[in-house]
Amino acid sequence: MKYRVLVLIGLWLASVAMAGAREVQVLADHWRFQPGDISGAAQPGLDDARWTVLSLPHNWGWEQAQLGDEKYRRGPGWYRRTLDIKPAPGRRYFIRFGAAGSVADVYLNGTWLGQHRGAFGAFCFELTPNLTTNGPDLLAVRVSNAPEPDLAPLDGGFPVYGGLYREVELIETDDTCLTLTDHASPGVAWQQTSVSSTQAVIDVTAQVSNGRKENVWRTMVATILTPDGTRVASTQQAMLLAAGNCEPVTLRLTVPQPHLWNGRQDPWLYRAVVEVHTKDGVVDAVEQPLGLRWFSVDPDKGFFLNGKPYALHGVNRHQDRPDKGWAISRADQDEDLALIQELGATVVRCAHYQHSDYFYSLCDRAGILVWAELPQVNCVSNTAAFAETSRNQLLDLIRQNINHPAIFCWSLFNELRPNRPDPHRLLQDLNVVAKGEDPSRFTVGATMTDQLPQMNRIPDQLGWNRYPGWYEPAKYMTNFTQDLKGLRNSSRSGGFCISEFGAGANVNQHEQSPRQPAFAGQWHPEEWQGIVHEAAWRQIKQQPYIWATMIWNLADFVNPFQHEGGVNGRNDKGLVTFDRQIRKDVFYFYQANWSGQPVLHLTSQRDTVRTNAVTDVKVYSNARTVNLYLNGHSQGGRTNDDNSVFVWRACPLQPGDNQVEVRVEMAGREWHDGCTWKRVVPTLSKASQ
Repeated sequence: MKYRVLVLIGLWLASVAMAGAREVQVLADHWRFQPGDISGAAQPGLDDARWTVLSLPHNWGWEQAQLGDEKYRRGPGWYRRTLDIKPAPGRRYFIRFGAAGSVADVYLNGTWLGQHRGAFGAFCFELTPNLTTNGPDLLAVRVSNAPEPDLAPLDGGFPVYGGLYREVELIETDDTCLTLTDHASPGVAWQQTSVSSTQAVIDVTAQVSNGRKENVWRTMVATILTPDGTRVASTQQAMLLAAGNCEPVTLRLTVPQPHLWNGRQDPWLYRAVVEVHTKDGVVDAVEQPLGLRWFSVDPDKGFFLNGKPYALHGVNRHQDRPDKGWAISRADQDEDLALIQELGATVVRCAHYQHSDYFYSLCDRAGILVWAELPQVNCVSNTAAFAETSRNQLLDLIRQNINHPAIFCWSLFNELRPNRPDPHRLLQDLNVVAKGEDPSRFTVGATMTDQLPQMNRIPDQLGWNRYPGWYEPAKYMTNFTQDLKGLRNSSRSGGFCISEFGAGANVNQHEQSPRQPAFAGQWHPEEWQGIVHEAAWRQIKQQPYIWATMIWNLADFVNPFQHEGGVNGRNDKGLVTFDRQIRKDVFYFYQANWSGQPVLHLTSQRDTVRTNAVTDVKVYSNARTVNLYLNGHSQGGRTNDDNSVFVWRACPLQPGDNQVEVRVEMAGREWHDGCTWKRVVPTLSKASQ
């Protein structure tokens, strides 16, 4: 697929020639792939006729990992593809990879262009100096997901797959352009220096690259437009660009009476455009959405968006899918975003690594705030090489995504453990880098220990991962409030969020009135997950100093080292199943508490065969009153307990089929939910008689 990117600002640029536009071609098809290390694989003369022909995105390792094989494939593989480029005078050519797991070496016509280390960030190389005159050109990429001592994650409860699992783009520009090779950033940073309801001041920094052998004069124009193209602010500056150099150019724009990006209520996006002009018109341009907003955290009152209290409640998300691993489609990401919206969530923690630009963009448009994270999970290394790679991963994360209005923080770590290499110096340095790159957002970390108190105070804000009723004994479910109050002084700011909590559930396992199961055992009844979440949320929501709450996890995901809950290789704490086809009962509990949509859900519907003569009936709903009917007979109504849980105790079940139905009046109509439970009466054997 090939397309041109041309920015037209009102009518005054309508006559700009198409020849000056940036061209982007997605290289999805016609790749050849071979696992392992292949001698001469970078050279054009290699015969690759027997290699597998495939389309991107593509990855490996999921085949074994999703079955619970801890020794899933980790090692090298090679990709090759011909490029049909006819280099034109005054034009430059770049190759941009959305991500590669996890070390990629890129070659053109046998010449090494460079290496990128890190499984989650994008990277870009210029092809121009190494292109042949008339083509074709051979692009070869060696990718390896083998463990590396300098590369996070060194540990963690998720696999690291190999391959080119996001889009690859061939980009053609003018010889003076907004750079593509500064950590694969857009070359433009829109820094929201000061935003209020009356005025927004934005400092725009563009990295302009001159590929010519002589100095040139260019003009940079920065413009902010409404969605329909009305210009609200514009400024420009002439610049003398040194030969073969890339230089930052800064402009300031002021937007009076800005229309604010206001989360799910009103995710308003301006169009932000930076152009490079010659006297003949535009030679390069980058357009991105711009959401003007400001936010803060009050240690006593919680999160504020645009000066008003804003409840942050949502989920964590991993990016894998069954039979795909990380090579997911845009439709898969659309589905995840739709589930988050359906739930009524206002925030998503993109754990534990940089997610795709496409998913961040979905959150921009939907008004879902985003916690963006580094893959420093469980432990770090104290080597200089690890520090350098970590710094580059952080620069990838920030520079590539700085213009996403949904992102409100940069997370530096997750669950770093005591008795591992000391993380303090590394985290202090990363915190300085993050604040220097982007002073408009706060830094954060997610912790699970009070044995590293100084570490917990390095970032601006702190998240706690707590699991009462799962990894922690059930008794902590009843005094969770006291436990939470004891964490108040653990952060630098004096407040904290709950970055993870939850419990596992297998939708095929059920138990009425369950006791806490062994988290590493094979029995994870769905009913216990509901009990844990009901108790935790009832107490969390009463603490205004907890500035955000994020459930672990949106969906079940692969952990090849986890063999529990009746399924190998699966973390089953999701609100929905791995394939996103089944919403677990607890999904509706949060939907009833968070969404404004009418919710009525009868729990334990999948527990279809019963042996007990009586059973409790539990419903999740945001109605004021719910009425229960059992075999057509009213069991009376129950009123909302302020936690959206309705319970009827010890309801009798007759032998055989029992029709269970619940009804409510909401939004001017009657709503129903129900199922059939079959009571099986055990028969006595002759011996027992």
